[in-house]
Amino acid sequence: MEINNLTFGQIKEIQNLFNNKEKNKKTHPMIGKRCLIRCHSAGVHIGTVAQINEETSTEVYLINSIRLWKWSGGGLSLSAVANNGIKNGRLNETGDIYLTGVIEFIPVTDEAWESYEKFIED
Repeated sequence: MEINNLTFGQIKEIQNLFNNKEKNKKTHPMIGKRCLIRCHSAGVHIGTVAQINEETSTEVYLINSIRLWKWSGGGLSLSAVANNGIKNGRLNETGDIYLTGVIEFIPVTDEAWESYEKFIED
């Protein structure tokens, strides 16, 4: 195939190959959401998901994050903590943080976030 001899239809086909590739490129559904992130060895963090390693989903960049050291009330599981919040706990601000070893993303409700803010120590 010689580029100078391409028909208009062939040019459109080539163009569609590139356009479809961009359309099919998906972003992770948790990007932009405030989530509770459980890591294999870095503990539990809560913040807005800014970036995720699309290949593995195990590396995450959080902004405006806090670390959850301990909690009581709100439930036994982290899913309950993300949905219901906590009644007592110890948290600290970590700001922007890059986490590795991520094993769980749980979206956080506004109600839960408000409960965390009450127990931030620094």
